Amino acid sequence: MAKENKSTAKPKAKSKDKAKKPAKKNNKKVKKTVAPKPKQPFSWLKKTLLYILVFGAFIFFSYVGYLDYNVREQFDGKRWSIPARVYASPLELYAGRRLSSEAFENELLELHYRKDYQLAAQGTYYKKGGRIYVKTRDFQFWDQRQNSEKLKVSFGSQGISGIVNLKTSAQEAIFRMDPVQIGSFYPTRKEDRVLIQLEKTPDYLIQGLLATEDREFYNHYGVSLKAIARAMVANVKAGGMVQGGSTITQQLVKNFYLTPEKSLWRKFNEALMALILEFRYQKDEILEAYLNEIYLGQDGASAVHGFGLASEFYFGRPLANLPLHDIAALVALVRGPSYYDPRRNQDRAIKRRNLVLEKMHEQGYITKKQQLAAQQQKLSVVSRIHRSANRYPAFIDLVKRQLIQEYREDDLTSEGLRIFTTLDTQVQNRVEKSISKTLVRLEKKPNTDQLQTASVITRRDNGEIVALMGARDPMAAGFNRALDALRPIGSLIKPVVYLTALEYAGKYTLITPLSDTAIEVKGARGKLWKPKNYDLKEHGDVPLHKALTQSYNLAAVRVGMDIGIARTAKTLRNMGVSREVNLYPSFLLGASPLTPMEVTQLYQTLAGDGFATPLRAIRTVVAADGKRLQSYPYTIRQTIDPAATYLTNTILQEVMRSGTGRSAYLYMAKDLGLAGKTGTTNKLRDSWFAGYSGDYLSVVWIGRDDNKPTGLTGGSGALQVWIDYMKQISVQPVNLIAPDNVQMAWIDPENGLLANEVCTGAKQYPFISGSQPAGNSPCMESGFDRAKSWFNDFLQDNF
Repeated sequence: MAKENKSTAKPKAKSKDKAKKPAKKNNKKVKKTVAPKPKQPFSWLKKTLLYILVFGAFIFFSYVGYLDYNVREQFDGKRWSIPARVYASPLELYAGRRLSSEAFENELLELHYRKDYQLAAQGTYYKKGGRIYVKTRDFQFWDQRQNSEKLKVSFGSQGISGIVNLKTSAQEAIFRMDPVQIGSFYPTRKEDRVLIQLEKTPDYLIQGLLATEDREFYNHYGVSLKAIARAMVANVKAGGMVQGGSTITQQLVKNFYLTPEKSLWRKFNEALMALILEFRYQKDEILEAYLNEIYLGQDGASAVHGFGLASEFYFGRPLANLPLHDIAALVALVRGPSYYDPRRNQDRAIKRRNLVLEKMHEQGYITKKQQLAAQQQKLSVVSRIHRSANRYPAFIDLVKRQLIQEYREDDLTSEGLRIFTTLDTQVQNRVEKSISKTLVRLEKKPNTDQLQTASVITRRDNGEIVALMGARDPMAAGFNRALDALRPIGSLIKPVVYLTALEYAGKYTLITPLSDTAIEVKGARGKLWKPKNYDLKEHGDVPLHKALTQSYNLAAVRVGMDIGIARTAKTLRNMGVSREVNLYPSFLLGASPLTPMEVTQLYQTLAGDGFATPLRAIRTVVAADGKRLQSYPYTIRQTIDPAATYLTNTILQEVMRSGTGRSAYLYMAKDLGLAGKTGTTNKLRDSWFAGYSGDYLSVVWIGRDDNKPTGLTGGSGALQVWIDYMKQISVQPVNLIAPDNVQMAWIDPENGLLANEVCTGAKQYPFISGSQPAGNSPCMESGFDRAKSWFNDFLQDNF
C-alpha cells in the first residue's frame, strides 16, 4: 500500500512541474513591448541652424582674420608713400651781393614768410627803411643743419651792405636762407604729408582733438556706444550736425583703409577694423597715425593729409610754431575740410574754431581767459601755398629725367627723398616775364605770330642750370622744347668750324684772308649744293675774324671743306654734343638739328675756355632720414685746345661789338665784354642766340611748332629775348685770360703785316706763338728809313 501511495504521489508532482514549464517557456518567447517616444517638432530646423551658425562663425572669424592681416600688413609696413620734394638753390646773403631790398622781400614772400613786427615766430619779417628784419626758419640742408636766427639785413645802392645777427650783435659773413620748394614727385594717389611724431606734437592739438572728436579715446576699445549716444543727443539739441559718434580709431580706419563709400557694410568694416586695431596696437601708435593720416584739404590735384602739412598749407609755418587759436582752427577742419576751409569760408571756420576752444575749456584743457583771448584772434591764414609738382614744369622734367637714370620711379614717389637743385627762382622768374613781354612785342611785326620758345641759362663758371623754359607758357607741361625740340642751329655752328680751323695755327689765324665767294659743293647723290650769304652778296677776300663776326656763309663753307667736315664734327663731339650728325656739306651751316640743351652744352665749353663742364640741374639727393644718397659734384676736363678757344672767344666778343649781336650794347653796359653768336635758318624758320657774360651763359630759340617761317633772324628775335633778361641778371664782365702760348701783336689792316701802335689803323690781335706774320708793315719804318727808301726808289727810277 505504501508503494502504491508513493507511486501515485509522483505523477502528481510531475504534472505539477509540467504545468509550470509551459509558463516558463512562454516567458522566453514573449518580449516586453516599449512604447515609442513621440517625435519633437522642428528638430531638423535646429540642426540646420546649428550648421549655419558654425559655418557663419567660420566665415566670420575667417573674415576677421583677413581684416586682421590687412590691418597689420599696412600698419606694420610702409604706412605712407611720401613724395620726393624738390628744392631750388638757396639764396645766400652776404655784404656786397647785388640784391635789392625789393628782390629780397619777394624771395621772402615766395618762401611764404609773414609780416610780423614782433618776429614772434620763425618765418616772419618786417621792413623798416632800408633794412629788413627777419626771423629765419630751421632747415636741414644736405651738409649741415641751420638753426633759426634773427637778422637785420641792410641795403645800399649797390645791394646788401651788411648783415647783423640780432642775438649776438655780430656781423654775419654769409647766411643761407631756407630754399623754396619748387615741386614734388607724387605717387599715383596724389597725397602729400609732412610726418610728425607724437612726442613733438603740441599739447593743444592733442587736447583739441580729444575734446571735440573722442573724449574717451584712452578708455574705449575702438568703438564707443557712449560717444554715439552723446553725439545723437548733442545733434538733436543743436538741430544739426555738431558732433560725431565715430572714435578717433574709427576715423583713422576710414581714412587709412576704407573708401569714402557710405554704406552699412563699410560702417560694419569700420567698427570691426577699429576693434582689431585697438587690440593690436597701443593708443599712442594709433593717435600718431591719425595725426599724419587725417585728410585736411586739397592743394590742386594733391590731397593734404596730416596736421604737419596742413599747418604749412594754411599758415605757412611748422606745426610746432602755431599758437592756440591757429591749432584750434586746424582741429576745426577735421569735421569738414571743404566746409570749414578758412580761405573760402572764414565765418564758418571761425565759428567752428571757437566751438573747439569752448570744448577745450569744458574739458579743463585751457582756462576761460585763454579761451576768450584765442576766440578774439583773427585767422592768420596765408595766401594759398601751392605745392604743385609743376611749379616750374620744364625744369622739374629735366630733374626727373636725370634722377630716373639712377632711381626707380617708386623710390622717387614714395620714399620722401629731398632733392636739392640748382634752380635760381629769381633768375627763373625774370626770364619768364622777359619772354612773355618780348614775344608779345615781336608778334606785332608783320607775318610774325604763334611763336614758341625755349631757353636755358647756366652759371658760366660751373655749368649749373639756373633757369629753363620749355615753352612760351612757363606752366605748360608736356612737350619740353628745351630738351626735345630738334631744330637746325644755323650759324651757331660757325664758331665750331672756325675753332677747328684755328687749331691749325700754321694755316689759319684771325687775320688769314678767306674767300667769301660763290662755291658749289657736290652733296649726297651727286646733287650740287650752292650756298648763299644771307644778304645774297659776295664779299671777296675777308680776314677770318670778320667772316665770323659778320656771319658770312660762303667763307665758312670754304674753311669747313678745307679742314674737313668729319674733323669739324669731331670738335663738336669734344665740346659735349654726343648726338650723331650727318656729315653733309650743309652741316657746316648748321643744317644738322640740335636741341637748345645741346647747344647750351656746346657753348658752355666755349665759355669754359675749352674745358667741358657737364650741365647740372641737381646738387644733392638726401634720404628722408637726412642721409646723403647722391652728390653731383662739379666736374671739368679739357677737351679742346685752349689757345684756339681763346681766339674764337675774342671773335665772339667782336660779334657783340660790331657784328650781328651789336644791338645788345644799346641796353647793356659797354664794359661787360659780352661774347655771343646769332643763328638763323632757311626761310627764317628758326631764330637762335647763344651768348654769355662773366656770370651767366644763355641760349634762346624762337620758332613755330608747325615749322613755318617766323619772320625773325637771330638778331631780330632770339637776341632781343636774351638782351631783355640778361640785362637784369648779368653784373660780371667777361675777362678772357690768354693761355701762355698766345701772344698779342699789332697788325696793319692794309697788308696784314706786323705793325705798332703808331701805325694808322693798326689793331692788336692774339696769335698762337709762331703763327704771327713774319714781315713788318712799311708803317713801322723810321723817318730816316722811309727817306732812304724814297731816295733809293728815286735813283732807280731816274738813273
